[in-house]
Amino acid sequence: MTLERLVAEIQSRATAELEEARRQHESAKAKLLGERELEVRSLRDTIGHQAEEEARRERQRLLAGAKMQAKKLEYEARERALGGSLDSVRRVLGEYTRSPEYPEVLRRMYSYASAQLGKDLRVTGRTEDAALLRSIAGKSFEPTPLPILGGLVAETANRERRLTLSLDELLRLRESQLRDLLAS
Repeated sequence: MTLERLVAEIQSRATAELEEARRQHESAKAKLLGERELEVRSLRDTIGHQAEEEARRERQRLLAGAKMQAKKLEYEARERALGGSLDSVRRVLGEYTRSPEYPEVLRRMYSYASAQLGKDLRVTGRTEDAALLRSIAGKSFEPTPLPILGGLVAETANRERRLTLSLDELLRLRESQLRDLLAS
């Protein structure tokens, strides 16, 4: 073997080894690029799903808030309407106190109070009803006026028991029933 052949053999081996190293490098590079592409795709998918989930949660939160606001507005509107209706009922009761049937109602209230509390009563009411209550209750009438819509308030003489038969109190006691009736 000549020196030239030896050099050529060494060069050919070096070239072959270099080519093999280049192929391995390209193969490793392609493998890394593929893995990186898979990782990037996986991250994009994960981020995309997370973003979609976050957007879905945000939509649900906004929708729930909007529904709550709608219910609140509906409730407020209903309460305003019921408040107006209750004011109308108070107005009608005020008009009723000027009707010819009202004196009979006061007599029946006095009879009921007498039956519940006994004959020894003190009865008071509004200023407009003073003359009528004096004629019904006689000596039991107390002239101190009360700021009520109508009706009367009766107490035992010793003030241990009290029966409020004012139209205001009767309306207050039945307000929830009246609200249900007006709402339907």
